[in-house]
Amino acid sequence: MNLRLFLILFLFAVLSNGCQKKQNLVKDNFTFADSQLKYALQETEAVREKAGGKLCSPRTLDSKGNLRLVAPGDWTSGFFPGELWYMYEYTGDEFWKQKAKEYTELLEGQKNNGSTHDMGFKMYCSYGNGLRLSPNEEYKDVLLTSARTLTTRFREKTGCLRSWDHGRDKWAYPVIIDNMMNLELLFWAFRESGDSLFYHIAVSHARTTMKNHFRDDYSSYHVVNYDTLTGEVLHRHTHQGYAHSSAWARGQAWGLYGYTMCFRETGDTAFLNQARHIADFIFQHKNLPQDLIPYWDFNAPDIPNEPRDVSAATVTASGLYELCALDPVNRAKYKALADKIMENLTLNYRAEPGKDKGFLLLHSTGSKPHNSEVDVPLSYADYYFLEALLRKRALENAEGAKS
Repeated sequence: MNLRLFLILFLFAVLSNGCQKKQNLVKDNFTFADSQLKYALQETEAVREKAGGKLCSPRTLDSKGNLRLVAPGDWTSGFFPGELWYMYEYTGDEFWKQKAKEYTELLEGQKNNGSTHDMGFKMYCSYGNGLRLSPNEEYKDVLLTSARTLTTRFREKTGCLRSWDHGRDKWAYPVIIDNMMNLELLFWAFRESGDSLFYHIAVSHARTTMKNHFRDDYSSYHVVNYDTLTGEVLHRHTHQGYAHSSAWARGQAWGLYGYTMCFRETGDTAFLNQARHIADFIFQHKNLPQDLIPYWDFNAPDIPNEPRDVSAATVTASGLYELCALDPVNRAKYKALADKIMENLTLNYRAEPGKDKGFLLLHSTGSKPHNSEVDVPLSYADYYFLEALLRKRALENAEGAKS
């Protein structure tokens, strides 16, 4: 064999092995999720039966390791149905489709719940994925009603959707960075209905948040409080972060994901640049660990002895994979970062098979200042993990088709 032929064969083998390794990570995690989520269903159905059917979706484990389920009104209620839809998307197995439908339809009554800003989390992660994977008019109607309900929380004077109704002794009109994630429901409703109100509200909220939530280094505040009469900013606070001036890790992830989605929906390069800047803040931060799984707050005082937040990592990875598809200039950089996150989550943060009540990932942090859900599995960490895997597969399949 001559040297040139040897080098060609060697290079082909290396590339083939690398491609197989990438696909194996996706396959391995979905194989794990298949058995783990079937276990989760058994545990969930047992708890639901004891609760008389009032609870619908797993959220986390309590301090004793017991499975904690939530009612449909909880902001996390849509993630578990969304996970089941992602299992159906990957496997094509009717078992997952039927279970996804069952758990999705427990949330229908939420379509008229105007007391919450979390319609996207609850209804788009569940019904939205259901409509995408199993189109039907009933799901479409539920989503359009949900979107119209969400619009009732918008005020032109502030330019934003109101977040919480609680805490009126502290905030007049609070808007949290998390709310960027609920805009996708409005963009979908605009495309589906042609009603420009949905688009107007989504873009106004995104632009106002971009103006008022972010510091010069592109880190974000958690809560911005607006004057309802003038629309001016009254306060910039935190609720789940370490301090008003700190960078709460999941908040940065919500921003990255949210502005990437806004660029996809609008083509406005201001949103693309915002996503790029947020990514730079995250990955250039001195307190980001080498494995890229952040501490719960980038400015937490006892780093490196602070809890990690795996949920922030999964949201970031999913957002990065979409950013790869939308930003060819930085695709290789973002892809490498997302891959590293996913590889480290797979190696070091996954639950043991048949344990932890069927959750996929450990070591998330809900709200450290409230000593709530610290170093536990969380349903939304699992949801965005599966979404990131699917986005990774789609991106690599598209790259393979071009080569």
